[in-house]
Amino acid sequence: MDLFDLNGNEDGAKPLAERMRANNLNDFIGQSHIVAEGSLLRRAIALDRLGSCIFWGPPGTGKTTLANIIAQTTHGNFIKLNAVQAGVADVKNAVEQARRDLKMYGKRTYLMLDECHRFNKTQSDSLLPAIEVGIYSVHAKLHLCIA
Repeated sequence: MDLFDLNGNEDGAKPLAERMRANNLNDFIGQSHIVAEGSLLRRAIALDRLGSCIFWGPPGTGKTTLANIIAQTTHGNFIKLNAVQAGVADVKNAVEQARRDLKMYGKRTYLMLDECHRFNKTQSDSLLPAIEVGIYSVHAKLHLCIA
């Protein structure tokens, strides 16, 4: 932290969409077939029993917003990685942090993996064993690009 962290300039520089993003399921608009009152996903989030899931669809359909709501609603840790920018070392660090938090505090870790379709085989291979043994749940966000 430095002196400029306290002035709040970064909040005003965020795009409007980021500033207006819903913070809970009641404010979330759209996708009612998966987040409606009584739906499986909504109950899993409310009970903090959400497993791995993939949110797939074109830009602007609420994938990031839904992942952020899950992060704020559940009691687990939340790690964001972008498959374009994250290397194998980043994945291994996230897995190790999740393993440590599960052992020490009994806390689940949710990993939001943006642009997961861009992961190469090595990156995927470093992540899959942790998912298979249940160290953490993955919320992968995939943007569909139509050319």
